Amino acid sequence: MMKQTIVIENKSLYRTLASVALPIAFQSLIASSLSLIDNLMVGSLGEIELAAVGLSVQIYFIHWMVMFGFTSGSSTFMSQFWGNQDLFNIRKVTGFAITVCFTVSFIIFFVPAVFFPETILRIFTDIDEPIKLGVEYIRTAAICFLAISITVPFTAALRATQQTSIPLKISILVFTTNTVLNYIFIFGKFGAPELGVKGAALATAISRCLELLIMILVVFVGKNKIAGKLNEFFGWSKILMFKIVSNAVPTTLNETMWGIGMATYNAAYGRVGITEFAAIQASSTINNLFVMAIFSLGDAILILVGQRLGRGELEYAVALSKKLLKISVVIGVIAGIALILSSKFIIQLFKFTKEGQQFTFLILLIYGLFMALKLFNGIMITGTLRSGGDTKYAMLAETGCVWLIGVPLVFFGALYLKLPIYFVVLMSQTEEIAKFITLYRRFVSLKWVKNVIFDI
Repeated sequence: MMKQTIVIENKSLYRTLASVALPIAFQSLIASSLSLIDNLMVGSLGEIELAAVGLSVQIYFIHWMVMFGFTSGSSTFMSQFWGNQDLFNIRKVTGFAITVCFTVSFIIFFVPAVFFPETILRIFTDIDEPIKLGVEYIRTAAICFLAISITVPFTAALRATQQTSIPLKISILVFTTNTVLNYIFIFGKFGAPELGVKGAALATAISRCLELLIMILVVFVGKNKIAGKLNEFFGWSKILMFKIVSNAVPTTLNETMWGIGMATYNAAYGRVGITEFAAIQASSTINNLFVMAIFSLGDAILILVGQRLGRGELEYAVALSKKLLKISVVIGVIAGIALILSSKFIIQLFKFTKEGQQFTFLILLIYGLFMALKLFNGIMITGTLRSGGDTKYAMLAETGCVWLIGVPLVFFGALYLKLPIYFVVLMSQTEEIAKFITLYRRFVSLKWVKNVIFDI
């Protein structure tokens, strides 16, 4: 099938990649950087406060993965429709994604967060001090579930139509606002009450509502190309709904089960001790500075390769994907080295004991060593396989490795063997090795190369 030799011109590719991936990377970097600043502010209050926020945000993390999962599955269609300049169906897909995401967010996340926050926290820890502080955080920031359920699908539509600079500009404004409000409400500046952990939640809630307002203004008042009459986002055909659901349910389950898996890791870490979990929270925040920005390559692959598949250019799509994966590995190696070299300096910013600093450094060392492998796996799943609608295989590969390998090893190491926290983190990386073997075999089989919109 794929015998023709395809030559991809490097300058053109790098130019396109820069226009698509760099704004997404900067947006992710800004979000991660300000998350680091948020954690530094809360962390200055003490290890218990940092652990409380770290535990509280687990439910928000799971929600984010559900939203990302469904919109990622929907983005396969957005990208392939954009390859044919089909804005009509892009609006339909966007409207369907918003409807599903909002409904799920309200019923499964918003209502429990408002009425049962303590029950949620006790899933992740049995330590009373962070639970007491975390209840206020979860309840105060609950509105974020509804706001994010609308902004994430719109962001996906803007990215799929190669308008990646718009979400970037919105993020710069919103996340900067969040940092300023954090400073005001956490520490009680400029006449505001000193709210501590609750202040961090209040700042986040206001910022997410502002993000939604700006997104609506930019798209509809600014008459963006994805804007249209309200009825253009609804009235979906049965075949379109069936195809989106068939593709998006596996990505939603993938991201949800992965997110729950990571939260389950934290449930094990949270039972080891306050210092250990604070080290996990700090190292994860620092690691995300590198990981989330580079994962933008996954979004770029989904967009760029998906467009080629939508046009029926299957051979070119395969060659392009190979090229982008090679680039991601090189960047992953560089990022891993940078993470290790910069870790000791960043750790000094946290108000940690010497033991907490040592734990954090060793965890970051492990993250750095596995960076390239982790990025290859993540980009293969979120970019390559999803661009061709191969979402079921991606789901089985990732969730299988997390739940059959990673989760049992983490609980065995943390709760049964009672190993030091950094050894438990090292054990968790075994899932990445298994995942790489599974995903690489799928890639070379070319079974993921499909046009999913040909009969819509």
